[in-house]
Amino acid sequence: MNLHDLVRTSVVEFYARRVGRRLDLTQGPKHIGVILDGNRRWAKAAGGTTEQGHRAGADKISEMLGWCEETGVKVVTLWLLSTDNLDRPADELVPLLGIIEDAVSGLAESGRWRVHHVGAMDLLPPATQKVLKEAEQVTDSVDGILVNVAVGYGGRQEIADAVRSLLQEHGRRGTSIEDLAEILDIDHIAEHLYTRGQPDPDLVIRTSGEQRLSGFMLWQSAHSEYYFCEVFWPAFRKVDFLRALRDYAARHRRYGA
Repeated sequence: MNLHDLVRTSVVEFYARRVGRRLDLTQGPKHIGVILDGNRRWAKAAGGTTEQGHRAGADKISEMLGWCEETGVKVVTLWLLSTDNLDRPADELVPLLGIIEDAVSGLAESGRWRVHHVGAMDLLPPATQKVLKEAEQVTDSVDGILVNVAVGYGGRQEIADAVRSLLQEHGRRGTSIEDLAEILDIDHIAEHLYTRGQPDPDLVIRTSGEQRLSGFMLWQSAHSEYYFCEVFWPAFRKVDFLRALRDYAARHRRYGA
């Protein structure tokens, strides 16, 4: 590291500590959703390959979860692979799935966090399904941050799966469609989401400068605050994370009002 980079890093770290000291963590988000965007563009800008970009993005996850531990976050949902991504060419999808599998296995092996898959499991290759299921089993009793790994995830797919599960449940009970229509409310559907039993995200962060949700947690984010960060995910720093928390703390949440 040259002198210029060393000075710049020191300044950023000093600023991050300053921002952190001024945060009121009692008002911080308890559930954060993160759209990890910009891996390919980061790699292109650095003269690397797409695979290198995804690998760098995966390496950032544990670091970010450490920041969450420091600031009292209880649940983190990481969007690692959308249902749309499953249509990518095999020469890109296969390495990406391998990187995701390694990342999820690493989270489980650390013993620090409880891993939970959210997404359409049946759309994923058997090897990926195996890794996700084993990570859930191994970390089931871990008393740490609940980390939802959204793999093969789409917001519309989740709602469709929730409705399908609801209909199947009432079908087994012998409930008629007419009777179900009479009693159906939003809580019935919420009980069949991938994140059932969890609090909805207070804050959704998207990196890379894109200002859209792209279908991420459509149901759960109805009252979430959004923070769009310009930096690509592999370059996401602690100061960027703390800025997101500072921005969240400065807002007056109206919950739809």
